[in-house]
Amino acid sequence: MNETKDSLTPLKEILSSILHDPDLPFNPDDVRIWRVWEEVVGPGIATNAQPLWIKKGRLRVGVTDSIWLQELEFARENIREKLNEKLGRAAVKKIEFRLGKE
Repeated sequence: MNETKDSLTPLKEILSSILHDPDLPFNPDDVRIWRVWEEVVGPGIATNAQPLWIKKGRLRVGVTDSIWLQELEFARENIREKLNEKLGRAAVKKIEFRLGKE
């Protein structure tokens, strides 16, 4: 029984190696975007627009209706700059606003 136990790799090591793989299509630190979103955009926008995913610096945000979609198009660069400032790095290179949750 000791043979099997000694040959097992701890889950912590496995996860660490996966999350630090440079070939991942996302940066695990990007999860902070969801934590700071409301603080960056304010509660009014956060109620009507939520991050859906981020891949290679491209952040997709789902928006509740076309009026908010139009408003957020004008605020795109400001939101991107504030997010990156809050994250302390240039995580978001481009923001795409889309109607719905896809």
